[in-house]
Amino acid sequence: MTDGNSPIPNGLKILPGYFDKAAQSELVEALRGILKDAPLFRPVMPRTGKAFSVRMSNCGPLGWVSDIKGYRYQAIHPETGTPWPAMPKALMDLWHDVAPEAPETEACLINFYETNAKMGLHQDKDEETFDAPVVSVSLGDTATFRVGGTTRGGKTSSFRLASGDVVVLGGAARLAYHGIDRIFSGSSTLLKNGGRINLTLRRVTKC
Repeated sequence: MTDGNSPIPNGLKILPGYFDKAAQSELVEALRGILKDAPLFRPVMPRTGKAFSVRMSNCGPLGWVSDIKGYRYQAIHPETGTPWPAMPKALMDLWHDVAPEAPETEACLINFYETNAKMGLHQDKDEETFDAPVVSVSLGDTATFRVGGTTRGGKTSSFRLASGDVVVLGGAARLAYHGIDRIFSGSSTLLKNGGRINLTLRRVTKC
């Protein structure tokens, strides 16, 4: 599902089926506990206050949030005021496997996509350092993932990401524009009520 004229950025790795079905179920069970303590919330865009189509939460020492004041990382949930829950060991192990030279991950953004949710092309650039990769895990329904270069408006490539797939954006691809165009409802039975969960691991601060 790629455009033959669209180069794949150096440093982009797609690892199909990295998590098998049993490991996916264990992750979902861990997320249930996390979201009980840090419920999903719907962020809004800075300045305009327009709501995102996804709901989100975080786990780990830091969490990414967006509101009228801007994009940022903080140590507490914006609605409950409590610290983010700890990151599951399976995600820490994933980070050590695919980014063995990087310092520890500090944040795991949890995005929940309902059937009609999308994520426009964007860069992950709110971190203090871009030396470590961004590592993404897909759970639930299959999605169309679009990725381009480091400048807006360039050529893009599209891939379908299924439950259990992992994407690594490192090297020249660390600041690549990327987004989610479509969710394929009913393509997975992992989540009882359908939808897609995306977990994004990031290093936020410099060592």
